[in-house]
Amino acid sequence: MVHIENISHLLQFGITHWNSVNKNSNYIPIGDNSLINSRNFTRLSNNEILGNYIPFYFGSRMPMLLVIQKGYNEVPITEPEKIVYCISTVQKIMDLQLDFIFTDGHAVDKTSTIYGLNDVHSILNIVDFDAIKAKYWKKETDLDLKRRKEAEFLVKTDIPPKGISGYVVYSQTAKDILIELNIDADKIVIRPTFYF
Repeated sequence: MVHIENISHLLQFGITHWNSVNKNSNYIPIGDNSLINSRNFTRLSNNEILGNYIPFYFGSRMPMLLVIQKGYNEVPITEPEKIVYCISTVQKIMDLQLDFIFTDGHAVDKTSTIYGLNDVHSILNIVDFDAIKAKYWKKETDLDLKRRKEAEFLVKTDIPPKGISGYVVYSQTAKDILIELNIDADKIVIRPTFYF
């Protein structure tokens, strides 16, 4: 998920890391800065720093999106029309030969396990897609649901523009903005149900 004003840079350089030579010097962040900063100091079991990966969720309506839209935890509110899902696929990342890992839960959580290329054939069994699709993540009979819902796919290098398959937006207004940036209308899907 990115702010709509970052899309023009993304079309030229792809999704870039914070330390990339192609990074967006005018990047508009969304999200919880304290969590983002903590990722820069979180060392994973593969001895890599979590913040050095570009994170993707496997689904929509994640807890972080609720924080972003409602302004919880002192996060500045971002209206849904300004939030764009950048969609890719595991296969596309593999075809581009980009290094990646994935987790079975929120990557910051120490109980989550990291998997790699050798495990990707089992991803449908490793990642709990029922949890990811769950509309709500608080359940007294399943206190681990939120962690599993936030499973991540993490790419270690910049993702070129061709690594993005499409975009999901909240409204026709947002779609029109992307069309004005010369994105093919067929690659933009309006899904208000992906937002809060």
